[in-house]
Amino acid sequence: MTTLEPVPLLSRLQAIEAEFGRDRSREVRRGARTLDLDILLCDSLVLDTPELCVPHPLLSERLFVLVPLLELDPDLRDPRTGERMADWRARLEAAGGGGVYLHPGGSYTDPSIPEA
Repeated sequence: MTTLEPVPLLSRLQAIEAEFGRDRSREVRRGARTLDLDILLCDSLVLDTPELCVPHPLLSERLFVLVPLLELDPDLRDPRTGERMADWRARLEAAGGGGVYLHPGGSYTDPSIPEA
């Protein structure tokens, strides 16, 4: 929870990333990062600017984000379409993933990798 508006919040998150050594000028787009802080949702706000998109544009494609987010609120809906985010999760799981998982032994792992 925050009292910051989305753009000032983004600035603050990027400052925190920089404090932890992230240098956006030297990164490969979507490559490895020291720290990556994203704004996923802001209540029912829909924002699409060159600086910031809310909801996060890849939210529906990331099982590693949806699983814990839906633990917080199983009834979440996409503020753009009204679609249930639980349906996104079900589609990703049925398709075999969602791309990224925590390490084996963590809470959310690729079901095809045996637990250590």
